Amino acid sequence: MTVMVAPVLRVEAQNGCAVVQLSGALLTAYLAEIEGVFAQTSPTEKHVQIDLTALSAFDTGGAWLVAQLRRRLQQGGAEVQIAGAVDHLALLETVTTATPEETPHELPEHGRLQWVANIGRNLVFGWQDALSLVSFLGQTLVGLADIFVRPHKVRWASLVTHMQDVGFNAVPIIALMGFLIGVVLGFQGASQLQQFGAEVFVVELIGISVLRELGILLTAIIVAGRSGSAFTASVGSMKVQQEIDAMQTLGLDPVRVLVVPRVLGLLIMLPLLGFVANLFGLFGGALMSWVSLDVNPGMFITRLHDNIAVKHLLVGMVKAPFFALVIGVVACWQAFQVQGSSTSVGRRTTSSVVQGIFLVIALDALFSIFFAQLGV
Repeated sequence: MTVMVAPVLRVEAQNGCAVVQLSGALLTAYLAEIEGVFAQTSPTEKHVQIDLTALSAFDTGGAWLVAQLRRRLQQGGAEVQIAGAVDHLALLETVTTATPEETPHELPEHGRLQWVANIGRNLVFGWQDALSLVSFLGQTLVGLADIFVRPHKVRWASLVTHMQDVGFNAVPIIALMGFLIGVVLGFQGASQLQQFGAEVFVVELIGISVLRELGILLTAIIVAGRSGSAFTASVGSMKVQQEIDAMQTLGLDPVRVLVVPRVLGLLIMLPLLGFVANLFGLFGGALMSWVSLDVNPGMFITRLHDNIAVKHLLVGMVKAPFFALVIGVVACWQAFQVQGSSTSVGRRTTSSVVQGIFLVIALDALFSIFFAQLGV
């Protein structure tokens, strides 16, 4: 059995050259004992030789110490040579190559000029991201068009799986959200309309608000937070594990394989989820109207039928496919921007949810202006 001897470092001067002699077992287990000695070793000669010949054992921890010593001496202007067994030299070079270069952390600049530069840089990056997103939208639309032209290209297993995840599994939370929104509208409407003796108009308030705006808008927001984040995380993880690169190597189009089924599933299920939210919103509003204002369900249904036009439901449903397209494209585009680390996946997932919700609300505002101009 070989007995390991603690490493020893000696510095000798020979003909104007400093020789750093190492002996014993320069192993990771002895780093705590020998690290301080290495840190204090700083020969003043311009020529330094590190001799590893007498080492009885040498591992990556010891090689790291020697590599750090050589780098420090070279930064001080010394010419460093390494002598020793071939195995020791090979391990030292391997560790030296794998050790990252130390880059000083630059302090951020301050001042008005740097502030303006940051604004300009952010505008350029934002413009580039916008162009990339529009390009990705075009690729997605081409994939969807190809699916409608050639239905046999549909990946039914993937599509049905995403429809279940996006749609059926989301029904409980969508129904609860719709019910609570109806309850809140009924309660707030009752408290305000009672002041004017117009309690009966709470039916119109609830009906128009839920069918035209709140039902589909809040459904899209929940889907963006629930399914959009899931899309970004799953596809982003595939990007990290280089599965998307493997698809491209096999000649498969990642957009048509990964993006189109997800977006198509959203296009099919989001209108249905919005309809569910509308039903439960009306139910919650009717229940609160009955409790707070004694507007019984029969009267509620009658006024709803007589005074709420079908156009309000159609206005809400028309928005659903556009919301679905925005949510799906933004979520998958963010996933394709992942840069090979789990931290990037988390950051892109957060950006996906924020951008998806923002674009949904902005698109809803545009629809409101558009329908107001049409007089609908």
